[in-house]
Amino acid sequence: MPYLVDGHNLIPKLGLRMDSPDDEMQLVALLQEFCRVQRRQVEVFFDNASPGQAGMRNRGSVKAHFIRSGTTADVAILSRLKRLGRSARNWTVVSSDRQVQAEARSAHAQLLSSEAFAGLMRRSSSQPPSGSRAEREVSIEEVQEWLEVFGSKGRRRE
Repeated sequence: MPYLVDGHNLIPKLGLRMDSPDDEMQLVALLQEFCRVQRRQVEVFFDNASPGQAGMRNRGSVKAHFIRSGTTADVAILSRLKRLGRSARNWTVVSSDRQVQAEARSAHAQLLSSEAFAGLMRRSSSQPPSGSRAEREVSIEEVQEWLEVFGSKGRRRE
């Protein structure tokens, strides 16, 4: 499921500094890694593009929308949801803005707060890519659960 992300909501949730001159590109780089690992697509929206910098840029599976001054990322996200129409239900909106959340719900899109998405990004960066066969340790609880599910009947103990 692809994501529509309010970039300036997400930046501080990932520990990036909003006053950094390259905070937006740092977020785009983190989102690229998230997309690579999770095999997802993201459209991220940033407010207040510098004069001459407004527009959309493709960075792999990330589309970065730099919104001109005079409008907001919130408005651009809501406009994108409207253009998606019925297929909005196949997208997840990432924002902590209540108005955006309400509009996303009315468009039947999925919804994640910026905090929840930041957590998802952190967890995905510490996990192997989906479908990989990277080994990991199995906990005693997991072994017990598997034994309960599949049982040990019919097996000889030696």
